[in-house]
Amino acid sequence: MKSIHRHLYFWVLLAIVAGCIVGAVAPEFGASLKPVSDAFIALIKMLIAPIVFCTVVLGITQAGDMKKVGRIGVKTLVYFEVVSTIALLIGLAAGNILKPGADFHADPARLDAAAVAGYAKQAQDQHVADYLLHIIPKSFFDALTGNGDLLQVLLIAILFGYALNRTGEKGRAVHAFIEEGSRIFFAMVNVVMKLAPLGAGAAMAFTIGKYGIGSLKPLLSLMAIFYLTCILFISGGLGLVAHLAGFNIFRFLRAIGDEILVVLGTSSSESVLAPLMAKLEKMGCPKDIVGLVVPSGYSFNLDGTNIYLTLATLFVAQALGIDLSFRQQMTIFAVAMLTSKGASGVTGAGFITLAATLAVVPGVPVAGLALILGVDRFMSEARAITNLIGNGVAAIVISKWEKELDTRALERALAAK
Repeated sequence: MKSIHRHLYFWVLLAIVAGCIVGAVAPEFGASLKPVSDAFIALIKMLIAPIVFCTVVLGITQAGDMKKVGRIGVKTLVYFEVVSTIALLIGLAAGNILKPGADFHADPARLDAAAVAGYAKQAQDQHVADYLLHIIPKSFFDALTGNGDLLQVLLIAILFGYALNRTGEKGRAVHAFIEEGSRIFFAMVNVVMKLAPLGAGAAMAFTIGKYGIGSLKPLLSLMAIFYLTCILFISGGLGLVAHLAGFNIFRFLRAIGDEILVVLGTSSSESVLAPLMAKLEKMGCPKDIVGLVVPSGYSFNLDGTNIYLTLATLFVAQALGIDLSFRQQMTIFAVAMLTSKGASGVTGAGFITLAATLAVVPGVPVAGLALILGVDRFMSEARAITNLIGNGVAAIVISKWEKELDTRALERALAAK
């Protein structure tokens, strides 16, 4: 067994604690460390598109039979839709039962609309106007070198994998090239991940230094309810799913502890996409299933974001004294089902998606987002961690459904720590 100081989670946890101390003691210096955090996220994002492309293409080609690919795809989408719906409903239930914004009594006339104008415009561009056209890249290479939209990468990877699969023996050289390229990209990720403590510590120093612990007090109720709801969803909802699939959710959380801590520090689930896929393969999930389920989950299975969308929308309405009818809440639910698809795992994407939801829901002004703008960063960690765990569980469940899960490898992996 490796000594504790050789584990990544030890250094990430140490960096997070140090970042909190720096942000609290020297706020200006802590806030100035944002470029360090942004640089680490940028390094990770630089590798996400080619990794997703390679893994999805290899997943399709290694599956061989396109009927199997279609079967896995249908099962995956059904699973995603069911779990995402449950997450949205849990957010609605928590907002209605606990009413986090009931005692806020915000004055709509004093809202800082300018503070959220940029988010609202970006949300409208991304989720409302030309949504379908946004999925289609301008060119094949634009998806890999452009804005990093995972839906675009998934689209070209599926088309490429399907075409490569149909070429048979003639495409073997291309398959071998992509396979070797995938190994190189994963090796690059392993190098970049050595900087994870630096990125996580700088991100926490910026968050505490920029907003301060004092900024949490007026919105502690919302934050506490959101974190509690995510914990209940993971332990209860995903815990039940894991139990039915034959494994313990808490052992799984311990097994991906390194990835959880990195996400906690960086607030980005994309920062550990590659390490998560590698770890799931060691847990006995077939490479082709991991390559299809996990990348698509980062666009279609964002459980933490779903909980946040409905809960935060109800909070804003309650804080402004707006009583939403059952019909209006069902409208929010239906809109969130659409706007949550394609939301990236990058910090801030959840807030943009929330703005997109409010933009098409009558009765609740988008300017109301100004009430939670300051603490959104503190909630993004819970969103990202819940998204991460949800996608990891999904890969194991789909592998189990396909009867291709190596249960012995899974037991060994979950008992290793």
